[in-house]
Amino acid sequence: MHIVDDDPDIRDGLAWLFDSRGYVVAAWDGGPVFLDAAKALLGQWGHAVVLLDVRMTPLSGLVTFERLKALGCPWPVLFLTGNGDVGMAVAAVKSGAWDFLEKPFQDNELVDRVEQALAAASALSDADLEVHRLKQALVSLSPREREVLAELIRGHYNKNIADHLGITPRTVEFHRAHIFEKMGVSSAVELAHKLGRLQSMSIHPLSKM
Repeated sequence: MHIVDDDPDIRDGLAWLFDSRGYVVAAWDGGPVFLDAAKALLGQWGHAVVLLDVRMTPLSGLVTFERLKALGCPWPVLFLTGNGDVGMAVAAVKSGAWDFLEKPFQDNELVDRVEQALAAASALSDADLEVHRLKQALVSLSPREREVLAELIRGHYNKNIADHLGITPRTVEFHRAHIFEKMGVSSAVELAHKLGRLQSMSIHPLSKM
């Protein structure tokens, strides 16, 4: 996890708290140095949560957050706010921050919020990996398999597919088995569910990936 705060006492205290709970902690004294470290990880983000103070110099927490978003970084950001900063923190949450916590806060509450953010980030990453796997599976289909898949999407049965494509039902079953294997499914219903997920993300199964 990353702790970004220009107050050394708070920064060191938070680092000690999470280190004692078994977290791997990186502490940064401001936005610029933290963003430099984030840029070096482009495309290899891994799982992490960011604790980000709202009021910092020379780069505020809000500006740091916006620049982190611009990098495409998926890390959940939990803002730490002082008195009078709640309005800014709420605005940050509306623009994509995970949550905010007002100082002073209870250690256990903060740790719980971080654990929740990590769980959500992990689930999102797993979902992204599954989408990537499905896209790669579609790319691996042969031209004939893509034709059979198109017929399956329309709800056609093996004999209808065979008649339409001018092949035998046995050949359809052969291609159908290969499609199921590559897509990691065991039934037409499961296949439809996975393809539906891709379409909901504006990824069309039969388009060129």
